Amino acid sequence: MSTLFTSIANRLQNVFNLEVIGDQIARGLINLVVALITFAVFYCLWKIVDVPLYASFKKSKLDKTSASFLRTLVRYAILTFGAIQALNAVGINMAAIVTSLGLVGLTVGFAARDALSNLISGLLIFWDRPFVIDDLVEINGLYGRVETITLRSTRIVTVDGRMLAVPNSVVINSTVISYTNFPQLRLDIDVTVAVHENLERVRQILLSLVDDRSIFTDTPPAKVVVTALNDYNVALQLQVWLRNERTHIPERFALREKVFTALTAAGIDMPFETIQLTPLAVQLQSEI
Repeated sequence: MSTLFTSIANRLQNVFNLEVIGDQIARGLINLVVALITFAVFYCLWKIVDVPLYASFKKSKLDKTSASFLRTLVRYAILTFGAIQALNAVGINMAAIVTSLGLVGLTVGFAARDALSNLISGLLIFWDRPFVIDDLVEINGLYGRVETITLRSTRIVTVDGRMLAVPNSVVINSTVISYTNFPQLRLDIDVTVAVHENLERVRQILLSLVDDRSIFTDTPPAKVVVTALNDYNVALQLQVWLRNERTHIPERFALREKVFTALTAAGIDMPFETIQLTPLAVQLQSEI
């Protein structure tokens, strides 16, 4: 029994031995500094090779999207390897961590589900190529120019200068409208005129606004079609093809203004929806 108490006393003495604790703290701090230096070395390595590597990608036959994607892969590879080496310097066994993940795989898998989904979606976007960098796209009602495609998100610059980071999992599961996959894009302008107006006269006025061949093409030719009509109004649509598909937003605004100005100057009646309000007293009196 005395031997047992002696052993316990010795263990407690070792626990509260300041020299032992000091040595452990010192070793821990040294390992931490080594780990930070190790990761810093790999971070600096990435910074050193990033710009020339990306420049070499751009000079090769790779397109801008492929060059950007490979640049991202190299960055993640270097930083991930650096993080593993830093953990090893601290004394953390990555093999043991991977083995232990099998016990908590369900929890980790649930927590990393979104990240993994975005990663896989990023690879699918790169493989399928529904759009590339600098394309004008619309995703879930968000319109803008594709700035970059990373493994996590697709970044879009809107017409008002905002940067939107759309998760790749959202992109891959959404309807993507590309405005730059084809060299020409049709611009549609809707107009409503009164039913008594001469449609041929209105048609000639509208077509005269799109005869600038530096902006609009004549193949296919511009046309004005009737899209709807009722007892009071006729709905028309001016359809014209743009020579440069990237100008469709400013040209849409400009053409709408030209249409309104031209039809107003020509005296064309463009009725607006009106609502007639009857005072309650008058309505009740008419019902009696």
